[in-house]
Amino acid sequence: MFVLYNLLVFLTDLTLRFLALLSPKMKLFVVGRKDVFEKLAAAITPNDQTIWFHAASLGEYEQGLPVMEQMRLKFPKHKIILTFFSPSGYEVRKNNTLADVTLYLPLDLAVNASRFVSLAHPELVFFVKYEYWPNYLKVLKKQNIRTFLISGIFREKQLFFKWYGGFYRKALDSFEHFFVQNATSEKLLRSLGKTNVTISGDTRFDRVAAILDKDNHLTFIDEFKNNTLTVVVGSSWPKDEEILVDFINQTDQKIKFIIAPHNIKPEQIDALQKSIKRKVVLYSEKEVPSLSEFDVFIIDTIGILTKIYSAGDVAYVGGGFGNPGVHNVLEPATFGLPILIGPNYSHFAEATELVRLGGCLTIDNAEQLKTQLQKLIQDTNYRNEKGQICASFVQQNKGATANILNYFDKQN
Repeated sequence: MFVLYNLLVFLTDLTLRFLALLSPKMKLFVVGRKDVFEKLAAAITPNDQTIWFHAASLGEYEQGLPVMEQMRLKFPKHKIILTFFSPSGYEVRKNNTLADVTLYLPLDLAVNASRFVSLAHPELVFFVKYEYWPNYLKVLKKQNIRTFLISGIFREKQLFFKWYGGFYRKALDSFEHFFVQNATSEKLLRSLGKTNVTISGDTRFDRVAAILDKDNHLTFIDEFKNNTLTVVVGSSWPKDEEILVDFINQTDQKIKFIIAPHNIKPEQIDALQKSIKRKVVLYSEKEVPSLSEFDVFIIDTIGILTKIYSAGDVAYVGGGFGNPGVHNVLEPATFGLPILIGPNYSHFAEATELVRLGGCLTIDNAEQLKTQLQKLIQDTNYRNEKGQICASFVQQNKGATANILNYFDKQN
């Protein structure tokens, strides 16, 4: 089975190199991996002590960040290596100041795994949520390198739990300990005979709760808002924007909208801007004389959505009309915003729970959006009640990072 797996990874590598000629994203994926070993060798010497964190993409990075920050404090002399699988994570966080070196993870070929681990020579390795690369895990196990899964989540449909998943199950033997998000994940691992499991919770709650202690103020957002009730639309896709623009164009209520699209390609920003009949300004045009005169603010940049949520009164989080589904609802939740989402959220535990609690409201179409938004806008008590549910949900679920660190404190 290992031979077949390696052949599939090799063929995937060839396919991606071809796709890189056609797709800008695939080009980043391929080109970004060309000099990984050179960068790693330049940043890490044979005498360095290191800790390696691996995240699939941006969301997993945010989950791993609280643990990474604490490991930096706990092991100040160690260098931190951070790797990403996806361009959507690496390209956004490649210039972070916490890691000593940030890289793409080379594809999971045996030769790549051996070379990478040899150059990195980590003492501790943390994989975040659901990254399981058999060749890397095999090398780590062979070299007795302490390897952990944090904020792990397991589902019955995964290959580990199929009768033909023995090859993949074997990879799990490399982990010294599994820190999982919920009881379902623990139960599934125990069904495989794994007793080295702790239900620690989701470190993202610690991450978003800590945002409240930071300076989230943006002067230009305050100027635009001008003490007017504001709906913040985060990570929107065209389907989300279609029904939202319907509402924006039709409403005669005194409200403002800030839209931060998931994709900020110029042609899509231009199409969105032209579809709106009210006064629109772009982030790239924010130096206009008076932002307060505009009704809609389109954020054609990345990296400031979290701070924008802090200035909002109601949030709409996009992605719920597509696959895999809704984007991050925890960031607006931590600021106590009531949240609207599309129907596709079942793969996301935090969104599912917030819907159950009533802080997150789902809509299937433009008419439902109109009904829900109007009630949130007109009924202050209703809006505050829903927002308080969201804020309390974040605060009550903090503590995963402390649970993980407790394991290491016991080791000393």
